[in-house]
Amino acid sequence: MNDIPQIGQPAPDFSSPDHNGDIVSLNDLNSQWVVIYFYPKDDTPGCTTEATDFTALHQKFSELGAKILGVSPDLGKVHCKFIDKHNLSITLLSDPEHQLIEAYGAWRLKKFMGKEYMGVARSTFLISPDQIIAYAWPNVKVKGHAQTVLNKLQELAAN
Repeated sequence: MNDIPQIGQPAPDFSSPDHNGDIVSLNDLNSQWVVIYFYPKDDTPGCTTEATDFTALHQKFSELGAKILGVSPDLGKVHCKFIDKHNLSITLLSDPEHQLIEAYGAWRLKKFMGKEYMGVARSTFLISPDQIIAYAWPNVKVKGHAQTVLNKLQELAAN
């Protein structure tokens, strides 16, 4: 388990396959804002709400030069079904080995119904165009989160 990256630290580099199998690397996204959010599983209620909320605001993020990346352990074919079912316009990355998830400190001990297990903790990072962590939400509550991220991006991009 890695520590959660802090504001002002360099963003952990990554190269992971997207839902189409194309490799997405942080280095390829330099000079633009990146919203990278980690979620447990495609097509579950909270994860669907989060993905559709980011999709609803996708154009506003794009206007600010931001790329939205959702990351879960699901495989690309599962991501494709999720994207098609909910008409998502964001990029979903597959991380079945948890390397990217762990690099951002999102693989954590969780508790559910009295049991403890390791899993993806819902978290989001805003990465500046110079690849520095500009803001972090290590424990996300889904309702209103995409708008909160957009508000923070608007604030930071204006400076």
